[in-house]
Amino acid sequence: MASVLYRLGGWAFDRRRTVVAIWIAVLLAFGALAAGLGGPESDTFTVPGTESQRALDLLKKEFPGTGGAVARIVFAAPRGHKLNEPRYRTLIAPTLKLAQQVPQSVGGAKAFGQSAQLSKAGRILFADLHFVVPVAKLKQSTRDALARVAGPARRGGLQVEFSGGVLTTSGSGEGGGDVVGLIVAFLVLWVVFGRALPAGLPLLKAIIGVALGLLGITFVAGLIEVSSTTPTLAVMLGLAVGIDYSLFILSRHRQHLAEGLDPRESAARAVATAGGSVLFAGTTVVIALVGLVVVGIPFLSVMGVASAATIAIAVLIALTLGPAVFGFAGPRLHRGKNIPPDRSAGRRWGQFVARRRWPAALVVIVIAVVAALPAAHMRLGLPDDGTKPTNSTQRRAYDLLTKGFGPGYNGPLELVVVDNAPERNLPALIKRIDAAIPRLPDVADVSPPLINQRGNVAIFEVTPLTSPQSQATKNLVKLLRGRAKPLAQLGVQALVTGTTAINIDTSDKLAGALPTFLPLIVGLALILLLLVFRSILVPVKAVVGFLLTIAASFGAVVWIFQDGHLNGVLGIPATAPVTSFLPIIMIAILFGLAMDYEVFLVSRMRESYLRSGRPTEAVIGGFSVSARVVTAAAIIMTSVFASFVTGDDLIIKSFGVALAFGVLIDAFLVRMTLVPAILALVGNSAWHLPGWLARRVPDLDVEGEQLIERLEAQAASPPAATPRPERSAEAPPTPE
Repeated sequence: MASVLYRLGGWAFDRRRTVVAIWIAVLLAFGALAAGLGGPESDTFTVPGTESQRALDLLKKEFPGTGGAVARIVFAAPRGHKLNEPRYRTLIAPTLKLAQQVPQSVGGAKAFGQSAQLSKAGRILFADLHFVVPVAKLKQSTRDALARVAGPARRGGLQVEFSGGVLTTSGSGEGGGDVVGLIVAFLVLWVVFGRALPAGLPLLKAIIGVALGLLGITFVAGLIEVSSTTPTLAVMLGLAVGIDYSLFILSRHRQHLAEGLDPRESAARAVATAGGSVLFAGTTVVIALVGLVVVGIPFLSVMGVASAATIAIAVLIALTLGPAVFGFAGPRLHRGKNIPPDRSAGRRWGQFVARRRWPAALVVIVIAVVAALPAAHMRLGLPDDGTKPTNSTQRRAYDLLTKGFGPGYNGPLELVVVDNAPERNLPALIKRIDAAIPRLPDVADVSPPLINQRGNVAIFEVTPLTSPQSQATKNLVKLLRGRAKPLAQLGVQALVTGTTAINIDTSDKLAGALPTFLPLIVGLALILLLLVFRSILVPVKAVVGFLLTIAASFGAVVWIFQDGHLNGVLGIPATAPVTSFLPIIMIAILFGLAMDYEVFLVSRMRESYLRSGRPTEAVIGGFSVSARVVTAAAIIMTSVFASFVTGDDLIIKSFGVALAFGVLIDAFLVRMTLVPAILALVGNSAWHLPGWLARRVPDLDVEGEQLIERLEAQAASPPAATPRPERSAEAPPTPE
């Protein structure tokens, strides 16, 4: 592999104008595809194999016009007033008239008026407007017409808010986090290199990679549904790994320039050595993210594949555009700050850890275990309107409904009853069900059943007493489903669906996937690291460190978002269960990043050990060479992730906190403290591979040690003298 990368780096250096032209053409092509065929992201999703999804699919077939979006419009009178006052009652007719004019709605003004409910205090009222299509397929003209429904009431002095996701007023999910992350990254790189040119190159390449990733996601969104979280996650990962991968290759290039190599040879060797680690690290992240497909949830699969594609682009840019840019810069990249490894802070830290190996290892383990303790009571869920920013219409509607009716009105359940026996007296059955549901615990209200034209399907709207995210609501869903099971013996299907039930089913399915996904990731790590380092203890140690990182990160997320600590500091609107798809994506991403730092640090230690044969000195020497760049990479990645906490979206905030904390723990405690401590403890055993296994494990030469040895041997041996051919008597003399 190293030989192939060596030739690739040399080719890109020599053909730098061609390489740049290719990437410009790719960027223009992606832009054309996104502009011509792209589409918007969506917040709707399906969860195949769950009861709530089966109910929605059944409604599409048996009850056309149901199962679409629902806009709940909440009206509130000023304090001290009631909605039944004459001046407010005059607003009903113009409001109903505008509701009748909303396109893509079903039932019109009559159904809208019949759905209205007034609170006991008489101050708050809500009414539902149903649509024939989901939120993602609503036209902008429909949304504009829905917004106009609030006009008469607002002009009359009433507060009008919307829930249901049709109209939203919250801020952006990113909050300028990408810009903040880039600024911090540039400052860190300036400190590391001391000049603007080498500091700016990794940023330039990362921005190009992110732009390609976003354009690709926009294009795909025109073909399939793409979650609105997907672009932000792609930006987050694309910036972080794009900067880091370019940084690792650039640092090795500057090291070779300092050793006296000419720029072309230096670039080729940098791609062959550090580029091998970049390729390996990027491949592990891509495999882990693509592995999300096995969970079987389409929006999660798209999110994983899109993020994986963005990372793959970052790897390709680092391996090709990087050496091409080195060609344009020439020897100027060597200028700036160059600290000898033997006088670096990294060497001093490595010596400190190696001397105090036992205390260092124990301290890291204790810190990780303590940080992980809150994860023992982690609950999974999906954010509802109660976690939106307080200035959004969704959150204001949520608070008004809770105050006027109770928290359960923010997440009603739908009980779908299907009778497959036409000779049965369905009205009698419906009557018994209608009488039984209110007697169940934690039920606030049951709407009159809605029956389809064939008379074989009925829909009950069941409103819980508790909020959509509470455990009591989840227990009610389980109780309804448990009571419905005996009906199946009579040929009657009773399925629970609705947004709240869908969120519960999604969380349960993702929680069920974790026990399978995590062992797969751990097994993959063991195999890959066995191939890279040809050792048993190094992969085992790396996996243990990865598990400590994951556990500590889970604990931090629970402590902050679920338990409510630091909410004011981080701008978190309300406590909530941990986002259901956060843990599984965290495992995939942090696995790749952990292997990233593991390879860059330990490969230099292994290289030093192969040359010296002294394990402790190899740990210190390898660490002193790589610690500075790994420290910079970890600070940059942490800053990029943490900068996304400034946004409004709770999901993006949780990703930012989880990944930033995970990188901090993994890079500075696990990889830069625990790893050298453990390797110093085990000594020569760290690099041992039994002979029977060594014969069966291929030598990938990821860091290019064998290639460098061949190149150095060729450079050290004098060129063989080529004998001058004797001129034949018959041959004419060659003209001078």
